[in-house]
Amino acid sequence: MKKEKDFYQVSLKVIIKNDRGEILLLAEDPNGSSAGFYDLLGGRITVDEFTVPLLDVLRREITEEIGEINFLLDSKPIAIGRHLVPAIKSETNSDIHVLYVFFEAKFISGEIIISDEHSDFKWVDFSKEEPAKYLKSGNLEGMEMYLQK
Repeated sequence: MKKEKDFYQVSLKVIIKNDRGEILLLAEDPNGSSAGFYDLLGGRITVDEFTVPLLDVLRREITEEIGEINFLLDSKPIAIGRHLVPAIKSETNSDIHVLYVFFEAKFISGEIIISDEHSDFKWVDFSKEEPAKYLKSGNLEGMEMYLQK
């Protein structure tokens, strides 16, 4: 029997660290699929970005979400995770499966100005904090993979 293939949207995420080794987290939208938790920078690739280099897509997302900061972005993916946007929270009224592809960046300088997609931000040291306290779903899966390296 032939198995039906799943379709995923792709979201590029960045684990951005400061010089103290802390990771930047953004407070989730209270109406989103991860309300009450934090998010990592990044987002889904739009239809018109199919031929745009992935790192350029990620740079766009970073600028949209936290403004014009200076950072160094590593070009190699470092982790993956899967996230479910339930039908009740999706624009299509059906479940959306999202594959997160994580990259790493070093925060150099700049003022973090968050967009209206998030309500706050914080820097967290995951050598002292449990990731599940802040993250869930694909963000948690990716962070746990990243921290194992």
